[in-house]
Amino acid sequence: MTSPPPSDPNGGVERGSDTLSPATAMSALQWWIEAGVDTMVSDEPRDWLRPVRTPPVTAPAAPEKAHAETLPEQIDLFQAYLRDSDALPLATPGARRVCPSGDPASGLMMMVDMPAEEDCASGALLAGDVGQLFDRMLAAIGRGRQSVYLASLACFRTPAGTLTDPDAARCTTLARHHIGLAAPQALLLFGDACARALTGLSVAQARGRWHDVQTHAGPIPALVTLNPAQLLAHPRLKAHAWADLQMLMKGPPQ
Repeated sequence: MTSPPPSDPNGGVERGSDTLSPATAMSALQWWIEAGVDTMVSDEPRDWLRPVRTPPVTAPAAPEKAHAETLPEQIDLFQAYLRDSDALPLATPGARRVCPSGDPASGLMMMVDMPAEEDCASGALLAGDVGQLFDRMLAAIGRGRQSVYLASLACFRTPAGTLTDPDAARCTTLARHHIGLAAPQALLLFGDACARALTGLSVAQARGRWHDVQTHAGPIPALVTLNPAQLLAHPRLKAHAWADLQMLMKGPPQ
């Protein structure tokens, strides 16, 4: 396991050039504990700087657009399109729309399949108890909601919480365009629906290695992990998620 970050004389904890507040550091520590981290120092030395040799797995090429709609080519215009367009999959009168949040220029984009019921009520992705767990996951890697870009395949929730094939195909086309506009240094995909849409694999098949998600701006390196809602329901899986977050912190192979 890695050693804890050094203490700041002013009461915070330093991580790189940033200083975490005591509350944020405690949140990160709580996530480590839940993920099964029981020791900070190992007896055996490990070369943490050794480059990862495993080549990335290339995801399936982006499918052709079902129709000739021209999508906005700037991230701010595309965000406005997601916020206002009635042409989005699942858009119906009165349907609650949940839009992306965070900083698209952060270099780290995260994606879920669709808003949960609590998200629709609050107007933000990953809300409620699931959101508290997500916040601890972010704190464990030295991030917060304002230093990542959080989006979803669909801005609307279906009654069953799943996407039909035609809607999934259209949402995937929009997601690839969205990812290409944000052009993050790394992409983290939560859950089976996102994994299958953008890598063609389930979470179980895709975890543990980098994938290239094809976009109009070129391939974007991506990792797949478990959905925070699944982690909340099955705490024993948090160790797997922590391994994925460690791989994310190391970054894609060069």
